[in-house]
Amino acid sequence: MPEKFTDYMKNSHIELWNKSHVNHPFIISMREGNLDIEKFKYFMIQDYLFLIDYCKVISLAVTKATNLNSMNHFSSLLNETLNSEMQLHRDFCLEIGIPNKDLESASAMPATLSYTNYLLSTAYNNTIEEIAASLLPCQWGYDEIGRNLENSTNAKNVLFINKWISGYTNSEYRDLTKWLISYVNELSDNASNSTKKKMMDKFLHSIRYEYLFWDSAWNLEGWFD
Repeated sequence: MPEKFTDYMKNSHIELWNKSHVNHPFIISMREGNLDIEKFKYFMIQDYLFLIDYCKVISLAVTKATNLNSMNHFSSLLNETLNSEMQLHRDFCLEIGIPNKDLESASAMPATLSYTNYLLSTAYNNTIEEIAASLLPCQWGYDEIGRNLENSTNAKNVLFINKWISGYTNSEYRDLTKWLISYVNELSDNASNSTKKKMMDKFLHSIRYEYLFWDSAWNLEGWFD
């Protein structure tokens, strides 16, 4: 069976993919159940800010989608992110000592701002093929991280890590991941070699930003005064 385009993109950068989504110290610490709660709080705040702009990117994907089926699925992804994942973040943050007012008043740190600016620029200025490819590492990566952590007893024994895992192992999230993978493959089937190259470039850049995002939380990155 021929290799799917999404697998080809991932396997072409498998070392970086694993560095970001499997072997990053932040993820290893979650898997081992010893992640510093302050690093997790930093991550949750920045992830919440990221999701605000991520929703805007998905909204633009709805407008650029070329058929009703893909418009419907992007709308479902928007609803899942805006009304489920973000509410989970708000509720979860309250439980770990971050009031909603602190979430709403927080500032995006360098990695967060760079990543969201990249995604928004892609969504405004590029084709649906490139938009979908740029979104895939986040959706697919968190799905994969959730699956890996789900099998870790140490991770599941830590209440806040176990609850985080549950947000990325539910059927709704996994179904949307499967759809986005399938959709990117479908787009690639009808794409020129030039468009495929652009899709690969967007996919690669998003993996890089995923790594930087995890790294910023691990290092409690801030702005220079």
